[in-house]
Amino acid sequence: MFTGLIQTTGTLQSLSDHQIQIAWSAHAPVAFKTTMELGDSIAVDGVCLTVTQILANGFVAAVSPETLRRTTLAHQPLNATVNLEASLRAGSKLGGHFVTGHIDGVGYLQSAVAIANAWEMAFTVPDTRVSRYIVPKGSIAINGVSLTVADCNAEGSWFTVAVIPLTYAETNLQYLTSGSPVNLEGDVLGKYVEKFLRLGPAIAHPASEALEHWETTMAEDRAAPITSAFLAEHGYL
Repeated sequence: MFTGLIQTTGTLQSLSDHQIQIAWSAHAPVAFKTTMELGDSIAVDGVCLTVTQILANGFVAAVSPETLRRTTLAHQPLNATVNLEASLRAGSKLGGHFVTGHIDGVGYLQSAVAIANAWEMAFTVPDTRVSRYIVPKGSIAINGVSLTVADCNAEGSWFTVAVIPLTYAETNLQYLTSGSPVNLEGDVLGKYVEKFLRLGPAIAHPASEALEHWETTMAEDRAAPITSAFLAEHGYL
């Protein structure tokens, strides 16, 4: 689990069909580098990966064919800048929003305009697996960065976000140009709500059935006369 608050950036050193090597920035926080352990989860441009080797100036992480198909990682050139975030630890500050690191699909930058106190960035989303979860003022992770949807069309196939100067300067959002692909992850809470609304009535839940049976039994018991046999059956004699 992540928060979408990027801790540092790194550069892509190598990529194969089963692993990726990242060198972290020279300005990476000491805590980020010294607390990393084998098996840790780390978000690389929003993609949750598992650390398999720790290097002097970076790390190696495992990738799967599904990850490469679903994200922008396979299309990144060597030395591309990527956003990095270590997984959330117990006791850490909860900022941003709940980000799983499981990318829904890819979107594309349409425009980035500097306004008075932010960068207004517009994206197109051809993938309905992503667009269905984009709603006004909802949360969205773009290359792992937690942002709020400022505006969108009804389908969610187009949306805008306002990026404050600090976030813009400290992440790879600053390097995007028109048409650049980005990893997108919709709000996980919206996914569960959608499933419950779509399938909930059609799915018989064992707990619900047990509760219904208990309520029926209790109602029958309340309606039954209290006799010696009743008391004996329920352990009172």
